[in-house]
Amino acid sequence: MSKGNIGVTTENIFPIIKKFLYSDHEIFLRELVSNAVDASQKMKTLSSVGEFNGELGELKVSISIDEKAKTLTISDRGVGMTAEEIEKYINQIAFSGAEEFVDKYKDDANAIIGHFGLGFYSSFMVAKKVNIITQSHKDGAKAVKWTCDGSPEYTLEEVEKEDRGTDIVLHIDEENENFLQKAEITTLLNKYCKFLPVPVVFGNKTEWKDGKEEETAEENQINDVAPLWTRTPSELKDEDYNQFYKDLYPMSEDPIFNIHLNVDYPFNLTGVLYFPKIKNNVEVQKNKIQLYSNQVFITDSVENIVPEFLTLLHGVIDSPDIPLNVSRSYLQADGNVKKISNHITKKVADRLAEIFKADRADFEAKWDSLKLFIGYGMLTEEKFYDKAQKFSLFKNTDGKYFTFDEYKDIIKENQTDKDDQLVYLYTTNVEEQHSFIEAAKNKGYDVLVMDGQLDNHFVNHLEQKFEKSRFVRVDSDVAEKLIPKESTLESQLSAGDKDDLTSVFSAQVPNGDKMNFIVAFEAMGKDSSPAIITQQEFMRRMKEMSAMQGGGGMNFYGEMPDSYQLVVNENHPIVERILADKNEAVGKEADSLRSKIESLNGKRQELEKAKEGKKEEEIEQAQKDELADVDKKISELNTKKTEVLSKFSTDNKLVSQLIDLALLSNNMLKGEALTKFVKRSIDLI
Repeated sequence: MSKGNIGVTTENIFPIIKKFLYSDHEIFLRELVSNAVDASQKMKTLSSVGEFNGELGELKVSISIDEKAKTLTISDRGVGMTAEEIEKYINQIAFSGAEEFVDKYKDDANAIIGHFGLGFYSSFMVAKKVNIITQSHKDGAKAVKWTCDGSPEYTLEEVEKEDRGTDIVLHIDEENENFLQKAEITTLLNKYCKFLPVPVVFGNKTEWKDGKEEETAEENQINDVAPLWTRTPSELKDEDYNQFYKDLYPMSEDPIFNIHLNVDYPFNLTGVLYFPKIKNNVEVQKNKIQLYSNQVFITDSVENIVPEFLTLLHGVIDSPDIPLNVSRSYLQADGNVKKISNHITKKVADRLAEIFKADRADFEAKWDSLKLFIGYGMLTEEKFYDKAQKFSLFKNTDGKYFTFDEYKDIIKENQTDKDDQLVYLYTTNVEEQHSFIEAAKNKGYDVLVMDGQLDNHFVNHLEQKFEKSRFVRVDSDVAEKLIPKESTLESQLSAGDKDDLTSVFSAQVPNGDKMNFIVAFEAMGKDSSPAIITQQEFMRRMKEMSAMQGGGGMNFYGEMPDSYQLVVNENHPIVERILADKNEAVGKEADSLRSKIESLNGKRQELEKAKEGKKEEEIEQAQKDELADVDKKISELNTKKTEVLSKFSTDNKLVSQLIDLALLSNNMLKGEALTKFVKRSIDLI
């Protein structure tokens, strides 16, 4: 037996390994099983190139627990190690045997997982003592046992071992005894080792018999050594891809379709990416891509490997060329990562374009599920936008689909405004905005459905991309003004009529802390609605974006009340009737007050003109007092006029009915107001 010191630069290396080398202690099992797989793969390689002529036999990795002895053992029948190799690869920390082996056998080596030579030492995160019992495959080599208790000192002695390979025996410490539980180890093996290329065995399979679970004689193999992504696409069917998806995500619906990745230049990359049925919620669907390195699970946080929008996809990516730090849990910045990211983006875009060209009807049928994903990509990745604009679709309220170019040609003639801008009309809710959609369609306009989670941002993005174009929500104005053209309709109301009716309708609109109404008048056809509620496009978009972003720099807009316009049709017969009722009830009084206000306004203009060219101190106090008195009288008369017209409005059921009908068409009439509307409707009938 010999003793020695492990080749480290400081005696504090083990506490550092125990606490900081890996973010999760559970990683130790992945590392040790990966090393055992490496040893088995090396054995295959040596046999295939003729450097080992013995019986290869069954190559597998076995995990076993001895609860009484409090040990966890990982065993393999791989190449094993001699005493000299233990000195080289175990006692000299961070000298990677795997990397040296790959370099020597790079043309023949099976998948080799290890990169850093530190994986073995992760065992000291959970063990108070570790034994390596190993027998090299080399002729005449003697079996040896290496023992270390977590200090830089170790012992190495010759022992008897029946077969080649290595047993790693971990004497689990008190803090980590959960790793002696069968359920815990089963969970970790399924997480990290489910697709390793060498069989991984843990215990025996069980079956239910006579109402209880009993162990069978059949070994329990954890992994699929040839997972779907390692196989040739030509030998796979749709059922194979769907079954693999169900294995990965047992509770999910079937995916829309998939992309099989297989790249060997300028980097190695394999995998299968699935387009899931997205239910309009970005966050819930993220982080479903599993990243592997030579079939060893690394992480499902792949933001640094794939572009942000591709994190909505599900599936597997496997690449030995993605650089990892010692924990294999966090990705480093590297040129290969960007190349891989760009390639996946291109591959996804090309596959979508391919499907679109091959079967457009099928693509359209799947569009509602694809829309969020494609829109997200076009918003966040310029290169994806360039490709996707050829197959991205608009859907209109008739359920028809168009490419961007197709739709532009369809609406160009009828939806170009007087400033030669192309106007894209859209709705965010077909049901709630139905009356506005119908009004627009009656004028020969087409209306798009933009009701997706990201469509508010997407509309802004397209306005920047499309030349001389703008998007207008169908309820942002009356149909006659959605696409401004030369107006031929003239108003039948005088300025005084409009002034009075503004007070009449303003008295009834439901202004409050959460909403604010402005009364406006528009000359529309007699067949148009008598009153319509619209919401100004810019402010609505700002508020919606503020809500999506949780405030931030746009919080100013989020805190403002919703601003609406009650647009009154000046030419509608009901509005004319309300005007006639007003004239009969309070017309003389309103006219008299208006006449006095106009007279005082004339006086005020004279007083203001007299001040012109004078400094403040040059104006006589009498002049100032007279102006203040005129302003006071004008204010009092305006208040009086508003009160007179407001009282008329309150007593007039037609005014209330028109406003409530406008609110109702916008789904804004609820609760007590709706009850009153129903009762009033009955009374009017």
